Amino acid sequence: MLHFYYLAAPDFVVGPDAPAAERNILGVIGKVGLEVGKTVIDRRAKAIDVLKYFGGKRTHPIIALPGGVSRQLEEEYRQTMVEQAEEGVEFTKFTLQIFEDVVLKNEAYLDLVLSEVYGGQETYYIGTVTDDNKVDFYDGFTRIVGPDGKEFAKYEPKDYLNYLAEHVEPWTYLKTTYLKDVGWKGFVTGKDSGIYRGGPLGRLNAADGMQTPLAQAEYEKFYDTLGGKPVHATLAYHWARLVEMMQGAELWLEFTKDESTTAPDVRNIPEPLTGPGEGVGTIEAARGHLIHHYWTDENGITTDVNLIVATTHNYAGINIACRNAAKALIKDGQVNDGLLNMVEMAFRAYDPCFACATHSLPGQMPLEAVIYEADGSVYKKLSK
Repeated sequence: MLHFYYLAAPDFVVGPDAPAAERNILGVIGKVGLEVGKTVIDRRAKAIDVLKYFGGKRTHPIIALPGGVSRQLEEEYRQTMVEQAEEGVEFTKFTLQIFEDVVLKNEAYLDLVLSEVYGGQETYYIGTVTDDNKVDFYDGFTRIVGPDGKEFAKYEPKDYLNYLAEHVEPWTYLKTTYLKDVGWKGFVTGKDSGIYRGGPLGRLNAADGMQTPLAQAEYEKFYDTLGGKPVHATLAYHWARLVEMMQGAELWLEFTKDESTTAPDVRNIPEPLTGPGEGVGTIEAARGHLIHHYWTDENGITTDVNLIVATTHNYAGINIACRNAAKALIKDGQVNDGLLNMVEMAFRAYDPCFACATHSLPGQMPLEAVIYEADGSVYKKLSK
């Protein structure tokens, strides 16, 4: 919800080449109307209240303990949650209708999604799936499919090192990951490249469907509209995010209707360690696949850690997306604020953290764009 309305909608609803100061949530409200804006803000506030109840804090949960959490769901609040979840399902239907009216019914926007500027990035895809290959966020197998949509690998999270490898470029602090059996071939795409992508589009492409009926219908519409599976268009991340939002709302309603969710068994105390330990955990963050790998000594003290966070899985894809957009948009050295924003759109599609950092309310950000001549000399520098 946050990513779509506050960070992505300014590009679609207000317009990719609109003045920077208008490309924010206030500009969105100006386009869709005050009542719609009030609905979005109200729904977002209620969602944050749910997070506060469960996590003990609005944004970063503080109730986690070894073996579980520190509080259970109370019956009185469970009944309130059913109402909240029902509202959530209806709000997601409302959101998908806005996307239908503003983006899908606008041929120019749909052409932009499928254009060479943001399309044609054929990569592998990664995501967590259930036993029958439905999209999952919390538990299951890791599945990777190829640019042709065929299964490349399906494995238990603890076996990730058999499939993924890490690479470091000298010009960045962030590592890139690639498929070990394919190898690192540089920032290129295609079946012979080991680059893969995760996140909403990666999860949908890596799965065979959704767990819930309304989300499944949207999943099928997604692929029917965009030309079949897999979809490689970067801007399709935004639509994929809404398909996932529908599954999340439906599962929320399903779980809260289940009275057993108020059971007091919310923590399983771990057995005492008998020696050095090792553990791997994976989960699907909003941004994508998240891997934590820890080693401990006989006292349970962490001795080594390897993290492959969601942005890392997408880092190579993000660089390629920005490069492709810049090459397609910047001609003869001519550039303006609207074109630079369209380059930013290439990486805003991936990551809520990047989106927030590059879409501040006043429309200001410390971006510097350097345009080079063919011989490598600097042609022009632009900054906001």
